[in-house]
Amino acid sequence: MTDRLSSYGYAFQIKVITGLLVDKSFLQQISDILSPKYFESDANNWIVSTILDYQREYNASPTLEVMKVKLEKVEQDVLKDQVVAHLKDAWKYTESSDLPYIKDQAMDFCKNQEIKKAILGSVELLKNGDYDGIKATVDNALKAGADKDIGHDYMVDIDARYTDAVRFVQPTPWDVINELTDGGLGKGELGVMVAPAGIGKSWALMNVGAHLIKQGKTVVHYTLELNEAYVGLRYDSVITGIANQNLKHYQEDIKETLSKIKGELIIKHYPTKSVGVMGIRAHIEKCIMQDKKPDVIIVDYADLLRGHGQEKRHELEGIYEDLRGMAGEYDIPVWTASQANRSALEEDVIDASKISESYGKVMVADFVLSLSRKVQDKLAGTGRWHVIKNRFGPDGITLPSKMNTSNGQFHIYAETSIGGKDTQKQMDGGNELTRKLLARKYQEISHNASMVDKGSMLDGFE
Repeated sequence: MTDRLSSYGYAFQIKVITGLLVDKSFLQQISDILSPKYFESDANNWIVSTILDYQREYNASPTLEVMKVKLEKVEQDVLKDQVVAHLKDAWKYTESSDLPYIKDQAMDFCKNQEIKKAILGSVELLKNGDYDGIKATVDNALKAGADKDIGHDYMVDIDARYTDAVRFVQPTPWDVINELTDGGLGKGELGVMVAPAGIGKSWALMNVGAHLIKQGKTVVHYTLELNEAYVGLRYDSVITGIANQNLKHYQEDIKETLSKIKGELIIKHYPTKSVGVMGIRAHIEKCIMQDKKPDVIIVDYADLLRGHGQEKRHELEGIYEDLRGMAGEYDIPVWTASQANRSALEEDVIDASKISESYGKVMVADFVLSLSRKVQDKLAGTGRWHVIKNRFGPDGITLPSKMNTSNGQFHIYAETSIGGKDTQKQMDGGNELTRKLLARKYQEISHNASMVDKGSMLDGFE
């Protein structure tokens, strides 16, 4: 890297200026990326700044006569003399045989100059312990010069349209969800599960992760609440079907089951609000360096990430926007969860209005599911998933679910399927069971009250 950073010296920079002056197409190609600050002398900085300003105004490269007129307005004699000398050097290379090479390298030049600037600028951030700031600075530097594509040419790129538009998806464990999303969650997409506290959203996320590692995929699971070992135990339950409290009695069986799984699971714990999306990015880079690039990222859950210190609602929106951006940058699906507010606890169906703090979460996400479980649902081992948002198909659909939170076995069905109808019967049974329990409790209270009344009537009799 050091050699590359030092290889774009005066001679190279002068030849870049030559290209800007003599090749309009090259100027147009690089004008949005090139910055005068990439040039290390005041004279070259002035020349490039003048060229870029002229191009934005007239959509052309300035002629030598134009440069002379612009130069007359420079008041500093030393700078004026340097500019004249550098322009003379630039015009020497108008017929140079290596200009095509210079143009090809110009994008890398931009990136390398940006990296150099980022390294120098990180010294003060390092002194202040601002590691997220350093990471952001370097990440932005790495993006410099990356975009060489003007976009999709509709009339020309017809064949590419039918190839590039194909979503490369990672499926969920539930057929009905895969059907609704045209196969699952795609690369660069953000999926969100919404539920009140203690309902089962963490278990649901683990169902997604367990399904994918059984498919041979690499999953990185970030936990902001539970420690790594406990999350690992929950995955053991989801994969084997053994209740969490009984796992210790089946360790050998679990080891045998896991030995047959081809995928990989990395579980990383961060204390609540101790890390932001930049910290997640830094960990992903470590995984990539160790040849463990994730196929799916799970963040449990995004509301517990550190934001940018804004007002709560805007802070959360920023977190979800950053997660969506991270998914796009790494070309990886990201699943996370979000808290529903307290009023959702007794709702049959949780809609977008019940999402805690910010509706902006829904706006950012590609696919949003909510989970509701009333008391009778917990008794019956059921729940209701509701599709709040779906970029890839219909939404507003409610799906019955069988749920066992002792071993993490979650099943989601279409309402009209055999499993859906059976689950609905269980839900109805749960309602009836709740009614019977309440009736029995009422009888007990009434009986106790009656006995108290009888006792009070006998007071005073010997």
